[in-house]
Amino acid sequence: MERIETEADVAAGFERLCAMEPKFAAISGPLPLRRRADGFGALLQAIVGQQVSTASAAAIWGRLEAAGLNEEAAVLMASDEDLRGCGLSRPKVRYAKALADARLDYRALRQAEVDEVLRTLIAVPGIGRWTAEIYAKFALGHADVFAAGDLALQEGAKLLFALEGRPTEPEMRQMAEDWSPLRAIAARALWAYYREKTKREGAL
Repeated sequence: MERIETEADVAAGFERLCAMEPKFAAISGPLPLRRRADGFGALLQAIVGQQVSTASAAAIWGRLEAAGLNEEAAVLMASDEDLRGCGLSRPKVRYAKALADARLDYRALRQAEVDEVLRTLIAVPGIGRWTAEIYAKFALGHADVFAAGDLALQEGAKLLFALEGRPTEPEMRQMAEDWSPLRAIAARALWAYYREKTKREGAL
């Protein structure tokens, strides 16, 4: 499974994942697809979501949309004050401008292998591995990409596997190797388990 396009893909992938690691079977209910459109807006939305709660990210994104500042050309023309007025921090204003200035070929990224997608995105100031992996996973549908730096995933793994402490990013990445080529399914499962056990949302 190279791409996840439908809820059926998620269901089939989860069945395979549970066969690989039976502990995932403790997670109840269908896993969410969480696919979204690709392009500038999707990547900007991922930047907005960095290091803020789901609710805060949604509020800021709503203000950007209302102001028409969710398009590449509009962000290029906007002042820093315009973007700050929507709730972006000073660093995120710089990141939004850098993303718009990069003029990425989003159509080409749709056909690119996941490693090329990550390299291309991480080269843009303000886009780290977490943001690049989130984009590859949910905007492009790659099935074998994780987000090991995500705290909710780490907490979900701690709970599901009864670990003494929350795994670090390198430890989480090493754990996820065992779930290849379904690491994006495993991520969905761990987010679902985290939400189920803590009644809190993860990063998205």
